[in-house]
Amino acid sequence: MIRLYFKEKKNRIFLDGVFVGVFALCFALTDVSLSRIWYPAVICLVFFLLFVAWDFYHFHIKHRFLLQICNHIDETAEYLPDACGQLEEDYQQLVRIVLETYQKRLITNQQKLVGSKEYITLWAHQIKTPLTALGLITQELGETNALEKKKEIANRLFEVEQYVDTSLQYMRLDTMISDLVLQEYPVFNIVKQAVKYFARTFISKGISLRMQEEYVAVVTDEKWLLFVMKQILSNALKYTKAGSVSIYMHPTKNQVLVIEDTGIGIAAEDLPRIYDRGFTGCNGRIQEKSTGIGLYLSKQVLERLGHEILVSSEEGNGTKVEVILERDDMG
Repeated sequence: MIRLYFKEKKNRIFLDGVFVGVFALCFALTDVSLSRIWYPAVICLVFFLLFVAWDFYHFHIKHRFLLQICNHIDETAEYLPDACGQLEEDYQQLVRIVLETYQKRLITNQQKLVGSKEYITLWAHQIKTPLTALGLITQELGETNALEKKKEIANRLFEVEQYVDTSLQYMRLDTMISDLVLQEYPVFNIVKQAVKYFARTFISKGISLRMQEEYVAVVTDEKWLLFVMKQILSNALKYTKAGSVSIYMHPTKNQVLVIEDTGIGIAAEDLPRIYDRGFTGCNGRIQEKSTGIGLYLSKQVLERLGHEILVSSEEGNGTKVEVILERDDMG
């Protein structure tokens, strides 16, 4: 501790030594008698030693206290000792700022971790359904209706592919900005890729597609916008037992793509929460196929692309999704 103290005060000790040396040199050059300076020198030495003892005591107390609060980093800013000067006050302010930033980031990371755990748990639960079905179908392949079984296997594998694709995009969401390639793309070229992806589902469920294609070019990222189109179509097909899915540009709004289905719709009380991560709603729980992640991801992706999404629905009368493609500044 003494070594630490002298190391901390070495500049002050050096300066005091210089002062003593200057006075001693001056007295020596002027032939001043030592008897004249002995008495004031002893008095100064006594006060100096008293000051050093007092200063060392406070240094020791403060050092020990700081070591103790190192074990309680979350409470450090509240229990810092009183500053002894402007520099210490500046350092303490810096500590408070750093701690506040650390706590904000910690909370954000914890929320992301909780969300990721919830989603991974939900995903693992959802993936079991098609995999279990595949196992049962495989056992029955030796029976009749082999063609129907093959179709069922293809459908289940398609479900697995969708879940895997969604989970990968979910994991990439935080680094999405660095992955963007913004160019001008014809909207319906991207839409047709999404429709082709779900062609088997349209056919197997007997749902008709009504697409009014027209040339509209937007600045976006093709891969991420295609992902959103797939999520919206997936929801439309999932909650539409019979009828149609219509895709067209809004007749009065500029660069607004509309995807409308004739499905079961969304309950009015559920509409305000449809973008919440993990929220499935009443109809989602009835269907037992909803992960509650599709619209959440779609909104997050579109915001990063500078686009928007609006959903309107009436229970029992289908759902209309408007994708506003006019770009604002990206979030």
